Amino acid sequence: MKILVLTNLYPSPIRPFEAPFNQRRFQAMAAHHAVAIIAPIPWTDELKAGMCAAARPPADRHMRRDEICIGHPRYVFTPKILRRWYGHFYKYSVEAVFARTLANFRPDVVLGSWAYPDGWAAVELGHASGLPVAIMVHGSDILVHGRLRGCKERTLEGLHRADCIIAVSRNLARHLEESGIPSAKIRVVYNGIDLEQFRPGPRDEARRRLGLDKHGRIVLFVGNLLPVKGLDVLLDASRILRGRGLEFHLHLVGEGPLRRALSTRIKDEGLGGSVSIVGAKGHGELADWYRSADLTVLPSRSEGLPNVLRESLACGTPFVASNVGGVSEIGDDTCRILVPREDPRRLAEAIEQGLVRWASGRRPSALPRFSTWAESAEAMLRILETVRMKPPLSEVLEETPTS
Repeated sequence: MKILVLTNLYPSPIRPFEAPFNQRRFQAMAAHHAVAIIAPIPWTDELKAGMCAAARPPADRHMRRDEICIGHPRYVFTPKILRRWYGHFYKYSVEAVFARTLANFRPDVVLGSWAYPDGWAAVELGHASGLPVAIMVHGSDILVHGRLRGCKERTLEGLHRADCIIAVSRNLARHLEESGIPSAKIRVVYNGIDLEQFRPGPRDEARRRLGLDKHGRIVLFVGNLLPVKGLDVLLDASRILRGRGLEFHLHLVGEGPLRRALSTRIKDEGLGGSVSIVGAKGHGELADWYRSADLTVLPSRSEGLPNVLRESLACGTPFVASNVGGVSEIGDDTCRILVPREDPRRLAEAIEQGLVRWASGRRPSALPRFSTWAESAEAMLRILETVRMKPPLSEVLEETPTS
């Protein structure tokens, strides 16, 4: 089976740490079937990257990584306006590369990874070429972006027309059903975990490798520095904890558009001694960050099924998180504390409780067992094989007699 993927969620020269979960997913799928990826780069990202040679895509905008051919066409769109046309902008931006890939790669099925505009464009291009199309939804594409004015209608349009929808959590699948998507076309596949990399290990050794204080209490955030991640709430909670005299250090591992504003706020509120922005880290370093921490925290306003919490537990580190999306599907109360979103006082109380409960490197006695990326990919491939064997939904609709 040959699978053609359309997604903005994939590493590029400009964003080398983008969506590592998709990179691992498609690597695992490519071990058994041929995979090609079209991962457009927004023109706004290229503009911000400027003249940095290391961040430029190759002259032909194609790369080969992990035995996968990747096309990086420029995605041209109007930032923050005309969102209902983003699907058309995306389609026009990738259609030349799609046509060349269609001729040279000859895919059997198309997978759009992100509901809109990626999934919508995948349906448009795939069905026009006589190919079945599946859309994978991740969380914010449905729960946040999918509710924006101009995006909601197009998101639902693409989902209704797709031949299959793959959700990363049961909670997300329920949201799709409540939006009117037939349950018969929805499947749930959890992300995998690299269990060779993310596994328990000595905390002191991990801290030594990272140059961290051997004895201090460490709280860890891992993720993109975006409004949806609730970092403003986390800084509010940190200020509350400082006011109570609690000694701890919060490390923010990630990059994003909020970095400058967060840095300014940390300085202005005198939190520099308790909060540090570490920047993005590759998967090779992340395991040590999890092992070093007493607690991982994720105060998001919305989530699908955040892999950072699953990776944290795989390394033996419990978490405090907002009870949103599929977070409650991760672990149980022996290894987590869930709090309402956007409630800094409850978040501060949970962090303090967690630091006391799991102090000095004490780990939860029992941890869940997560699927590997190979197992997750196998489940994806079974679904896509079923989709491949069916005629595209567009053909079914055209052939259905009307009364």
